[in-house]
Amino acid sequence: MSKLVNRTDKRVLKQRLQEEQILRKTISFYRYVYIPEPEKLRDELFEKWTELNCFGRIYLAHEGINAQMSVPADQWEAFELFVAGFSYFKDVLFKHAVDQNGKSFYKLIVKVREKIVADGIEDPDFDPANTGTYLKAQDFNAAMEDPETIVIDMRNHYESEVGRFDRAFCPDADTFREELPQVIEHLRGQEDKKILMYCTGGIRCEKASAYFKYKGFKDVNHLHGGIIQYAQEVKEQQLESKFRGVNFVFDERIGERITEDILAACHQCGQPCDQHVNCKNDDCHLLFIQCPACAEKMKGCCTPECMGISELPIEEQRALRKGRMKNGPECLSIYKSRLRPDLREILKNTLSLEKKT
Repeated sequence: MSKLVNRTDKRVLKQRLQEEQILRKTISFYRYVYIPEPEKLRDELFEKWTELNCFGRIYLAHEGINAQMSVPADQWEAFELFVAGFSYFKDVLFKHAVDQNGKSFYKLIVKVREKIVADGIEDPDFDPANTGTYLKAQDFNAAMEDPETIVIDMRNHYESEVGRFDRAFCPDADTFREELPQVIEHLRGQEDKKILMYCTGGIRCEKASAYFKYKGFKDVNHLHGGIIQYAQEVKEQQLESKFRGVNFVFDERIGERITEDILAACHQCGQPCDQHVNCKNDDCHLLFIQCPACAEKMKGCCTPECMGISELPIEEQRALRKGRMKNGPECLSIYKSRLRPDLREILKNTLSLEKKT
């Protein structure tokens, strides 16, 4: 039997999404639970969720599920009943996005992976089920009032760049795998202090809290449901939001605003801005922050080189890419990591050369 996948061109799918008239709910959920046959479950989920016209990105592994989804509002009851029908996922917490514009995903992807969160932990004695204490928004806020409490952001550098909790330690890391040793080193000698950690939806913190306890930290706490659930509770209970700025999300929206604070700056001109974009050059797609003025000037690209490539006819762009190995020496991908170039310096030098010529 052929694998159940969506093979429609993404440009067609995105256009369909924009033309949709139905209402959708953007949600996320996860659970660490042993799944004996993730491949079999993967096909069951894909078939039913396709039938319900759900979109999203779902990862399955023997250790559980991690899902971010867009569900038609008129299919919500059927979706809930279907998920609850699996003993693995009964009573799972669905976290609803603050920004319910429904344009978060344009197709359904369900994949089986080795782990739902790549952590780099190989120690057989580590027990991920021995997690820290869950804190809801009000309790998290109260715990932050103690100046001796240590607040840890368990997200990547580009996430914390645009939004974070007051006085949080934000690791300069690309991945969760990189963050764990960085945070352990940062906390060395403070094993007896109260630790508060948070992430987008809670999945990274749940595993990190268990790992920190395993490493000898005594009072480990994590935000229940992550920033997504925190924002909902703050709104419902009329609490002060100690999270400032934008919550980075891994879908078409890229971010949802929690407060009006702008903590970041445009990577090209330095003006206050917290809007992440992907470079319009299809062979670059660098994730960077770009203000509206620079977006217009640079036509959505990160550098003049990428702008030049993106303006070529699509056939020429494809011809340039043909036969090139991604990330190899002949690759057109200009910048792919957080070690991005100084975009302001590149534009400054380009303008200087243009004046001279």
